[in-house]
Amino acid sequence: MSEFLDLEAQDGIRMTWNVIPGTKQDATNCVVPVSAIFTPLKPNPAIPVLPYAPLRCRMCHSILNSFSIVDFVAKIWVCPFCFQRNHFPQHYSSISENNLPAELFPQYTTVEYASTAEMGPVAPPVFLFVVDTCMIEEEIGYLKSALAQAIELLPDQSLVGFITFGTYVQVHELGFGLLPKSYVFKGTKEVTKEQILDQMSFFAGKTKPTTGVIAGARDGLSTESIARFLLPASECEFVLNSVIEELQKDPWPVPADKRSSRCTGVALSVAASLLGVCVPGSGARIMAFVGGPSTEGPGSIVSKSLSEPIRSHKDLDKGSAPLYNKAVKFYEDISKQLVNQGHVLDLFACALDQVGVAEMKVAVERTGGIVVLAESFGHSVFKDSLRRIFQSSDNDLDLSFNGIFEINCSKDVKIQGIIGPCTSLEKKSPLSSDTVIGQGNTSAWKMCGLDRKTSLCLIFDIAKKDGPESIGQLASNQFYFQFLTYYQHHEGQMRLRATTLSRKWVAGSGGVQELIAGFDQEAAAAVMARLVSFKMEAEADFDPIRWLDRALISLCSKFGDYHKETPSSFSLSPRLSIFPQFIFNLRRSQFVQVFNNSPDETAYFTMMLNRENVANAVVMIQPSLISYSFQSAPEPVLLDVTAIAADRILLLDSYFTVVIFHGITIAQWRKAGYQDQEGHEAFAQLLQAPQEEADAIIKERFPVPRLVVCDQHGSQARFLLAKLNPSVKYNSNNPPPPGGDVIFTDDVSFQVFMDHLQRLAVQ
Repeated sequence: MSEFLDLEAQDGIRMTWNVIPGTKQDATNCVVPVSAIFTPLKPNPAIPVLPYAPLRCRMCHSILNSFSIVDFVAKIWVCPFCFQRNHFPQHYSSISENNLPAELFPQYTTVEYASTAEMGPVAPPVFLFVVDTCMIEEEIGYLKSALAQAIELLPDQSLVGFITFGTYVQVHELGFGLLPKSYVFKGTKEVTKEQILDQMSFFAGKTKPTTGVIAGARDGLSTESIARFLLPASECEFVLNSVIEELQKDPWPVPADKRSSRCTGVALSVAASLLGVCVPGSGARIMAFVGGPSTEGPGSIVSKSLSEPIRSHKDLDKGSAPLYNKAVKFYEDISKQLVNQGHVLDLFACALDQVGVAEMKVAVERTGGIVVLAESFGHSVFKDSLRRIFQSSDNDLDLSFNGIFEINCSKDVKIQGIIGPCTSLEKKSPLSSDTVIGQGNTSAWKMCGLDRKTSLCLIFDIAKKDGPESIGQLASNQFYFQFLTYYQHHEGQMRLRATTLSRKWVAGSGGVQELIAGFDQEAAAAVMARLVSFKMEAEADFDPIRWLDRALISLCSKFGDYHKETPSSFSLSPRLSIFPQFIFNLRRSQFVQVFNNSPDETAYFTMMLNRENVANAVVMIQPSLISYSFQSAPEPVLLDVTAIAADRILLLDSYFTVVIFHGITIAQWRKAGYQDQEGHEAFAQLLQAPQEEADAIIKERFPVPRLVVCDQHGSQARFLLAKLNPSVKYNSNNPPPPGGDVIFTDDVSFQVFMDHLQRLAVQ
């Protein structure tokens, strides 16, 4: 594993197969697709930042890199992708074997270009807060204090706008400091850019241009009229704080048997159009704080009558959620508008009931937005996550904007698509495969918002056919990949990061051992999880468990060692041995077993899975479990019910929740207060150790996970029990050890799962 981690630390990439199957047939036989999980902006202090523009191949536009062949005498370089010979320009004339530019150093496979000449002026980031007011006073109080904190942490030069909504949408004119002033829009119908220009008096006292697109200070709008709604944070702090302090619950009366009338869709449409009019193309985020379901206007997810429940997974499967498809279509249109403008939608959904994350998912994910789901605006999950976005610390997000991601590959590799927070730019090229998965049909993608953790899952297609002509190509057995990320750095200037990699390929049946040696089982688990989530959404009547089982059986029968028809002879190489365990836990995870969650929660889990790197995805699929006891130092234990003991503390990290679980004896001692008595310092330390570890996990994770502290046999113990392998069940023949626990379930245990797998793989 360690060599895969080293490659990830250097270039931010993990590939499922690090030795690539060389032909289309070989790739199909490998079951797990040739794919990569790539973190474009992974921080690495060793990456050189070059103060000049990159040198591009005149044929395929890829960038000069350390795999290019250079002729120092003739001053020519050969592109590894299309074999075009390119002359070096004048300013490279002093190049020689002892005098190389940084991009040709073999250790710099990733370099960053920050050329000031062509990048234009630095644009300040824009934050537009869109705040729900249909909530109980207590929730509004929590939200006010969180917003006041966030406003203090905003960078001084950043521009801020403020919109509140309930039955109506109010756009606050922050530039008018004498008294509070806002423009009000009706919550029942969509608002276009034209209406915003007319009704918000952008052309008061001036004639409106009759032709051309009116957008931003460049095209027809005066900076004064924009500055009424978007002001530098340092200038409008006082006005903004007074607007926040005076936030009131939506004044419209709500009958006892009805829901509040909340026009989330119209508020977001006004926000998107306002940004499109004022600051198109410069980095901006709409931050929506929503405290309940949308019931008014386009994008509503449920009627106002409380007798009608909010849609569940069952309703979506049966097609009995009448508003769902209309709302998704509405948010798809908003996402297209935001992607065109280069703007991001972030969603903070804090309510006990659903708010419509499932419908808004398309707009948040395609613009690369952040999503935080919590039960209340007073919950630490929301408060700490919001603070983490703006706070500058070692773990801050470094929000970047306006990214464009491009791929170049050797000619025998095509790209099927990307699963992750981006949008296809529909730039068809010879690289685009005919089969499309996720955002495909292109070799360039828009990433309106991205940060140091955003990770994309790229799915490749090996296009090389078997046949006599493939023999001639065996001379070079390297595939090359180049990933270009052009983005607005969090300090404001535009940058280009280029990563170039090479991977060896093997063809035919002789290469099986080499393929196994290059198999990264963690990356494969993360890719399979993204694929299965994508298929569950995209394909009707898709059976995820059957699909995963078939894939696992095919993989084991291709790469396992066994004698035909003898299950006891079956074994897997260490490179593959944990993969069945990952698939077993993925089948039981919240990504596949959705019946216990609401559509909003499922959408949230999927969005998080689709933007995190391999290490985090693996924790989501197969949580880590650490045991603390007097007998031994803290040690990782198997995710199994037999790990529970009366005198142990267990720490479970399942990414979204961190659980500290006290065995029954420990819990009794703690309730008796032994930790506070003299002579029991060791016990106090034992209680403290998992708490410190949990704090360390919470500190570096975004969104902040929920912390659950529970005791054996307590009601919250379900958070741990639901994740454990049920090796001891209520109907098992083997009773648990004293102080242990049983799980009441009919799920199969891992042992039974493996027995079946071995029997089917050797057939």
